[in-house]
Formats: sequence, C-alpha cells, structure tokens
Amino acid sequence: MKAEVRLEGKVAVITGGASGIGEATVKLFVRHGARVIVADLQDEKGKALCASLGSDDVASYVHCDVRCEPDVKRAVDTAISLFGKLDIMFNNAGIGDPFGSSILGEDDTAAVFERVMGVNVLGALLGTKHAGRAMVAAGRGGSIIITASMVSVVGGLGPPVYVCSKHAVVGLARSAAAELGKHGVRVNCVSPSMVATPQTMSHMQASEEELEALGEVISTLKGVRLKAEDMANAALFLASDESRFVSGHNLMVDGASSVTKIF
Repeated sequence: MKAEVRLEGKVAVITGGASGIGEATVKLFVRHGARVIVADLQDEKGKALCASLGSDDVASYVHCDVRCEPDVKRAVDTAISLFGKLDIMFNNAGIGDPFGSSILGEDDTAAVFERVMGVNVLGALLGTKHAGRAMVAAGRGGSIIITASMVSVVGGLGPPVYVCSKHAVVGLARSAAAELGKHGVRVNCVSPSMVATPQTMSHMQASEEELEALGEVISTLKGVRLKAEDMANAALFLASDESRFVSGHNLMVDGASSVTKIF
C-alpha cells in the first residue's frame, strides 16, 4: 500500500532549516511531496542537507539571517523563482538565552534583548510579512507556521527575555491570522517542550540523553520522549490541508507539561 503524501505539489520555505527541528521538517516535507527552500546561516550544513535530498528541483539552500529583511525577502523570492509559488512558510529559526539572564542580573540586558528578540520575534515578523505578501498576491491562500515554545504559556521555565520572545510570537500569529484570514492564509504556532536539538544541547551543556530525560520528567506522558521528528509531524499537520480550518492556534507539543504542576 502506497504511503499517503500530504504536501504533494506544495512549496515551502523553512528558516533555521539546516539542523534540529528545521532539518527534521525539511526531510519530512520532502518525503510528503513538497519542494523546499532551506534558509539558514549554517551554509555547510544547509547545502549538505539539500544535496542529500537530491537535485535542486527538490530542495535548495539560501543563506538567510532572519533579522535582515533583504535576506528574508530573498528566501521567499527564491522559492517563487525556482518553484513558481509559495504555499508554506515555517518561521522556525530561533535562539535561546545561553546565559540564562536574570531580570536582576548584571549582564547587558539591552544587548540580550536585542539579540533574542531580533531572531525570535523580528525574524518571525519578517517571514510572516513577506510570505503573507506573496500568498495574498497569488490568491491561493497558504499556511504560515511559527515555532514558539512551552514557555509561551508557562512563565517560570526560562529566562525573562526568552519567555518574552515566545509570548510575543504567539501574539504575532494571532494578529496575523486575523488580518490574513480574509485572503485564505492561515497562521499558527507550534510549541515544543524540551527538544534535544544541537542548539539546546549547546546552550544547556547537556547531552541528548539528558535533555530527553528531562523532557520526560516534566511531561505527563511517561515512556515517551519528545524528538525533533515529533515537531516536524506537528508542522506537517499545520502545513497540510488537513488543518484547513485551523488558524490563530498555538499547538502545544509538550505532553501536557504546560497544563500540569511540573515540579
């Protein structure tokens, strides 16, 4: 029996697509028939990922700093020039606060704020803006997805600036969903709990095993550990026509961690 293909003929841009959740999503989207632009700062990893997926007709890499509007616009324009359209924008690029800055700390709060908010919020805003413009102009609708976090609804599990950024992107998604809905464009967030991505392992100085174990501890789903592939599957649902009436939603992929007493 042939496996179901859920994104046949669709075109996607995935920021932060060279590793972690982005890489898993690129692979899954291609497996489901999509053609993908991988937008990232990790040039070697991004190019290697695209090469592993076959020809430029399947996946192509674009260097992209999501804080730089010309870079984001170029990623969207490249999708249209190479593949003729844009159906899906996954604003996945994001960073944490590796120093765990305290609201009362001695660190340069303004510099931390500018860097984290620049990538996490401005990057998502620019991606939504340029993808939205392209989708509205084409008149075929589309799906815009933003990676948020469990801390978008739980305030005490991360440093203040990071928590602020993830609350902000949920507000962005809701506002954009309200504005773009009349054009058939859906906007949603997907919010993971603890995922053992290369960035998270580096920031927390922990191994994949340690982070997955921590994720299981804070989850009510014992015996299940969150993987990057689980986030890719959540993004696949929001990107596909199966979620055609889902917009303005923050999809929690956290094993009910955010609705239970964790500690």
